[in-house]
Amino acid sequence: MSSPTSEPLDPKDPTAPGQAGQPHSEQPVDAGDAVELVEPQAQPTGVGDDEGLPPYDAVLLLSFGGPEAPEEVMPFLRRVTGGRGIPDERLEEVAHHYLQFGGKSPINDQCRALKSALHDELRRRGISTPVLWGNRNSEPFLTDALREAYDAGMRNIVAITTSAYSSYSSCRQYRENIAASLAELEQEGKRLNVDKVRQYATHPSFSRTNIRLITDAVRAADQPDDALLRVLFVTHSIPEAMDDTSGPGDGEGNLYEHQHDELAHVALDEIGATLDRDLDGALVYCSRSGPPSQPWLEPDINDHLRSLAADGVTDVVVAPIGFTSDHMEVVFDLDTEAAETAQELGLRMTRVPTVGTDPEFVHGLVDLVEERAAQARGEQVQMPAWPGEAMPPICRPGCCPNLRSALPAACGSD
Repeated sequence: MSSPTSEPLDPKDPTAPGQAGQPHSEQPVDAGDAVELVEPQAQPTGVGDDEGLPPYDAVLLLSFGGPEAPEEVMPFLRRVTGGRGIPDERLEEVAHHYLQFGGKSPINDQCRALKSALHDELRRRGISTPVLWGNRNSEPFLTDALREAYDAGMRNIVAITTSAYSSYSSCRQYRENIAASLAELEQEGKRLNVDKVRQYATHPSFSRTNIRLITDAVRAADQPDDALLRVLFVTHSIPEAMDDTSGPGDGEGNLYEHQHDELAHVALDEIGATLDRDLDGALVYCSRSGPPSQPWLEPDINDHLRSLAADGVTDVVVAPIGFTSDHMEVVFDLDTEAAETAQELGLRMTRVPTVGTDPEFVHGLVDLVEERAAQARGEQVQMPAWPGEAMPPICRPGCCPNLRSALPAACGSD
């Protein structure tokens, strides 16, 4: 593996800055008829209400969205690529990925499961605050979710996105979506406040969950010879220009790649210590969708598999650390394409589960919600981080900029 670079789609967004090629399938988790409230009749919680989460009236799970039937695939892809001028014949190439799975993305069912798990963990802690769900590109749409929240009497909401890392597509674009929805609702006379938890790629629960799952997969691979086994840490590729500008405006950039690389290094160290092994691995990418002339982060997982086979490696453990659940980038790009490549090369491939609704991961998300609520109340809080540094809940100026156009973004200082 390369050494960590400078400092932090689910950049799964085919409208990434500078991107003009074939659109990608979908983002980090990553649709019901309308917003689903765990408690539809819930009333706003007041400050001082021991059973609530003051100052917040609701927790919002915010995700990318995806189609749930064949007839929804093309409308979904048109929304994802809106304003890019990509013809339908190009979109149909991506539509084929969904149609192989009956026209249904896994992402919405996984959001439903995560929403339910968040609800259960909140209730386990005695917190009655309801959990909402909104998507960027499919029902239940973010604006509709916030509208229903307002109509139910809610005014202050804290959001969790299904993207852990720091980049335009995995952070700022969600902030732009929130700002656009709030502006639309304000025109209707509905004014809300939405905050968000910090990006959690460096939160210990995310790191520990991934490392435990990878450790189990290395055991399951049952290849005792370290020279014949490699651990591949996979994430969504993004344009190099987007990575170069990821992180705060006064930072060094490349925070997206650095966060992944740092987790991969720590994982290899921890797994090696646990299993008494000297493991090697690499950070690789999937889901590239820009034109050949545009530099994107490499190496592609399929190219790297070919290199490993040529070097005599026989077993690979594929760990999708860049994704929070088994959505289209995982089930198609890894479980289908990469698995076929490995089979052609004679490589045994063990795929690590994503964090999904793992109890340790869900516990950490609720910790982040409580952390953000305490910050909003003006309390001093500990912000645990491992590996790396905790990201701020309010993004600093110039963080992960939109390279195409300057758009308003919520939850930030610019």
